[in-house]
Amino acid sequence: MDWITCVIVLGCLLVSAFFSASETALTAASRASMLRLSKQGNREAGVVTGLFAMRGRMIGALLLGNNISNIAASALATGLFTAWFGDVGVLYATGVMTVLVVIFAEVLPKTVAINAPDRVSLLVARPMMVMVIFLAPLLMLIEAIVRVLMRLVGIPLGHNQPILSPTERLRSAVDLIHQEGGVEKQDRDMLGGLLDLNELQVSDVMVHRTEMVMINADLPSEELVREVLATEYTRIPLWRDKPENIVGVLHAKDLLRAIRASEGDMSKIDVSTIALPPWFVPEMRPVSDQLKAFRRRKTHFALVVDEYGEVEGMVTLEDILEEIVGDISDEHDVVVAGVRAQSDGSVVVDGSVPIRDLNRALDWHLPDAEATTVAGLVIHEARSIPERGQSFTFHGFRFRVLRRERNRITALRIGPVPKEPEPLGKKPRAGTAF
Repeated sequence: MDWITCVIVLGCLLVSAFFSASETALTAASRASMLRLSKQGNREAGVVTGLFAMRGRMIGALLLGNNISNIAASALATGLFTAWFGDVGVLYATGVMTVLVVIFAEVLPKTVAINAPDRVSLLVARPMMVMVIFLAPLLMLIEAIVRVLMRLVGIPLGHNQPILSPTERLRSAVDLIHQEGGVEKQDRDMLGGLLDLNELQVSDVMVHRTEMVMINADLPSEELVREVLATEYTRIPLWRDKPENIVGVLHAKDLLRAIRASEGDMSKIDVSTIALPPWFVPEMRPVSDQLKAFRRRKTHFALVVDEYGEVEGMVTLEDILEEIVGDISDEHDVVVAGVRAQSDGSVVVDGSVPIRDLNRALDWHLPDAEATTVAGLVIHEARSIPERGQSFTFHGFRFRVLRRERNRITALRIGPVPKEPEPLGKKPRAGTAF
């Protein structure tokens, strides 16, 4: 009979190992992966998804099965060792079962499961579902007792209060996969840009009015056509009386059609008849809403106005798409237009370069909540408009103003602040702030 008891003990240890591996795998498995596999027709993944939906009952079945197996194995082993060695057999049973349970029923199966949680979850899904169904009456009783105890100690039930929002959790998951080498930096930046659309406003991505190319609508037709052809853009705002008074948007294709219709006689072209009416959007509109509006109106160009109705700039569909895919680098490794790397490790940056583009290109983390451009960040931190040659140190970087035109900072040199080694044996004087 002793050998039967030994077989039962080993069987209990195997059952305990199964529950230990299942617990680790099912708690560490990716819900997103299981949902994706389930949609692709994987039945085991569907079972795992079903277990996730009843997480409380699943954990109860895991713990119940694991504890019953361990207790049964320990009780049988204690009786067996007591019959062999008398009262001292209790000590022998405790030592032997501790080693067997810890190594073969806990550490080993959990280590195997944590190395491949998704695969192990698919293997144990169906047996675990059977156990959850089989133990359902007992689990319901246990759940009722636990709920009563939780109410007595004042712990709320059914309230999942994550620290991060779903967007932040998704962003963290992408960053983690990037650190592990599963996602390239370019793909991480694209996913991050897509997640940022709801947090950005049109004013964050627009082209400021100081950089807009606009043409006076009152110019003679021949001169106006020459101005249009001299630009590199296909949509050009037209103003009358003053640049702030935009009366239309001229599309280069419409102008070419008009030139063809007039058989090349540009004096017959009336620009006001072919210009499209301007579309004004508020600067505080979320970028995601503006993208939907572009798709709905089937147009790629809008003028941005502030709360007083004054034109602040323009935004295009390309501006929004660049927030997702980033700027395209050329063969000379110019990562961002207006950014030039120097041999000493610093970079020379145009003041109008957006902070987000600089962060994305150089993997920096300069704040962009209070300012959109690099020049705006320096002015915000300095609380003044710096003079040429002034230097500032903040956020771990040193900023030096290289050029200033009137009230605009047009060029800066940015480099990391070198860490100075602390002198050995030097003690702080009284009154030194830390």
